[in-house]
Amino acid sequence: MELKIGYKASAEQFGPPPLVEYAVSAEELGFDSVVTSDHFLHLASCRRPRPFSLAWMNAVGERTSRVKIGTSVLTPTVRYTPAVVAQPFATMAMLSPGRVMLGIGTGEALNEIAVSGRKWPDFKERYARLPESGTLIRRLWTEDEVSTRGDYFTTVKAKTYDRPEQPIPVYVAAGGPMMAKYAGRVADGFVCTAGKGIDLYTDRLLPAVAEGVEVSGRAITDIDR
Repeated sequence: MELKIGYKASAEQFGPPPLVEYAVSAEELGFDSVVTSDHFLHLASCRRPRPFSLAWMNAVGERTSRVKIGTSVLTPTVRYTPAVVAQPFATMAMLSPGRVMLGIGTGEALNEIAVSGRKWPDFKERYARLPESGTLIRRLWTEDEVSTRGDYFTTVKAKTYDRPEQPIPVYVAAGGPMMAKYAGRVADGFVCTAGKGIDLYTDRLLPAVAEGVEVSGRAITDIDR
């Protein structure tokens, strides 16, 4: 298996201009990818930097030529609807062909409540929302017109006019076995956060990813981790 190393562009630490420069330097130094988080508020202080991930990604795409660019991760279920995610990612993928990825997760109350004003859903609902959103996003990238009424999202003759020829990889983040198994079953890649103890990954998350891959009928090499 080929080892690839990426740079995590920390939107929690740096403002938009320097963070773009660090991403450019990462490509020059040989990193394979640059990904950034997508937050609205900051856990410590709202005065800390908080670049908007999609604008940042586009700027990095214009300044680089090789690295993969993406979110690690974005929540396409509350602040953003699936259609609002599908359109900009399709545009970015056309501007930076073959280099854009979408990393998605179930989200944090801190970011989502601030702009939605709604009660934060329990895990069961968040777990249900993410697959529905991910499926709809992929449909908007591949189908001419999408009308659907799901449990959480509805579209009426929705259309993404500018769609890249190359499929956009979708990575799924997981902090527990249930979501990790889902990532293995349907995602192009798996995202997890460091700092929670190696046993969580070796004993729980990675085996769950492998189980999901097996259920899907794919090979474990088909998913980036």
